[in-house]
Amino acid sequence: MRQLELCKRYLAVLGKGELEKVLQLFETGAVVVSPLYGTLDAQSYHDRFFADTDISRALGRLINVFHAMNDERHIALHFHYTWVRKDGRTIAFECVNVYELTTDLGKFTKITSIYDTGLLRPKG
Repeated sequence: MRQLELCKRYLAVLGKGELEKVLQLFETGAVVVSPLYGTLDAQSYHDRFFADTDISRALGRLINVFHAMNDERHIALHFHYTWVRKDGRTIAFECVNVYELTTDLGKFTKITSIYDTGLLRPKG
């Protein structure tokens, strides 16, 4: 299952804060869609994510894997994520990432993150 292996490789290098290795997994022009950051190119998204995240303390736990019925270029991962932000806040939530891959299944063309941003919004 090449799609799942690519996703696991992405999560591993993301969890280590290895920006260059993360970006090597994306096709030129790839985008990341996130409720918090909007739609950004892969470089801009990961720059912002790493700037906001205490990578040494963040933790993701895979719960489910969903395979597309008719298109092997799509896979979704459901996981529980504990996001430790550099501003000191720790936010735990469930999330689904939908990954779109190139036709050879070697790189990402798009990642769409789906989660409730309620816990991330300022109180007030």
